[in-house]
Amino acid sequence: MLLSSNYTKMKRKRIPRLMTIEELAEYLGLQKQTIYNWLHHKKISGLKIGKVWRFDRKYIDEWLKNAVK
Repeated sequence: MLLSSNYTKMKRKRIPRLMTIEELAEYLGLQKQTIYNWLHHKKISGLKIGKVWRFDRKYIDEWLKNAVK
């Protein structure tokens, strides 16, 4: 019963789905190389897992809002 209760609580918490470079480039309408350039120049941040970059869509949306201001 305890395991079931803990599982239900964990299920309610949403783990953010992370986007790949390809997904982010498509989402923003940019080339992948532009995303890599922004990462290199620290214009955008992401999470590097091994050799692969990932991006939280909530962070990207917030970043876009702030960039427009």
